[in-house]
Amino acid sequence: MSVESRRVSRLEPYLNRTEPAPTLLKMLVGVQLAGMREGLGLSQEQAARALGFSPAKLSRIEAGKGRKPPTEDDVRSLLQLYKVDDHEAEVLVKLLQRAGEPGWWQRYDKRLMPEWFDRLVGLQEAAAAIRTFEIQYVPGLLQTAAYTRAVVERGLPSASATEVERRVELRMRRRQLLARPDAPQLWAIVDESVLMRVLGSREVMREQLEHLVEMAQYPHVTLQFVPLDVTNASAPAIPVTYLRFGGLDLPDIVYLEHIRSANFLEDRDETEEYRMALDRLADEALNPRESVALLQRTLEERYSRN
Repeated sequence: MSVESRRVSRLEPYLNRTEPAPTLLKMLVGVQLAGMREGLGLSQEQAARALGFSPAKLSRIEAGKGRKPPTEDDVRSLLQLYKVDDHEAEVLVKLLQRAGEPGWWQRYDKRLMPEWFDRLVGLQEAAAAIRTFEIQYVPGLLQTAAYTRAVVERGLPSASATEVERRVELRMRRRQLLARPDAPQLWAIVDESVLMRVLGSREVMREQLEHLVEMAQYPHVTLQFVPLDVTNASAPAIPVTYLRFGGLDLPDIVYLEHIRSANFLEDRDETEEYRMALDRLADEALNPRESVALLQRTLEERYSRN
């Protein structure tokens, strides 16, 4: 079997996904186009010049970035330049067409879903594994509705009740990916101070911690806490989300969120630094069994119904 045939055989299953996965499919199309170009020994600048593209435009296509996929005409022009056989070309074009189908999250308005957040949600929906470190809050995919409401009200004190509820609805919809048959592996490392910080009320915190105990029983969820008495933990200064995509030649991506923006790191040297930092932090944190014991102890000592 030729390299091209193997490539197509790996891509064809994505044509039959039940749920649209525009972010994943844009990335798959882009990485295949980049591989074809590199296989011919062409630089981005050479390929772009041959078609009258700017190098920046070709870079965006290959990276799979932007709310919308590249146009079919642009992709067909690239496939023709790279002399791709008809069958492989049609598979890529069909993937591109499916990439134009909106994901559920793209039905929310841009106030709730700016472009950087749109990309994060799409990447999480497509990921095979998600690793996250949180300093201040319970990770979003593990939050209850009441806890999310308290987080939103704290962070956006001037938001209307309608906006708050829309944001809660969006968060609850996002966490459904953990209930899918093909749910990603979630590995969350959380600072113990998150358990101490009362958001909403003690009742809200009790419900949230009970939910964490429940989620920790799932085989695809790993939960660890960095205890307060670990004073030299190698924790990053900000929350980190690390995404992997499961053997499809797609790069690992690190997501770093700020107040009104975010950074996505894809350079292998940069993402490897964060992977190693998360590995060190996992070694310093309580193991999963100890972490559940800490949750149960905190529930009893701080949030008991008595």
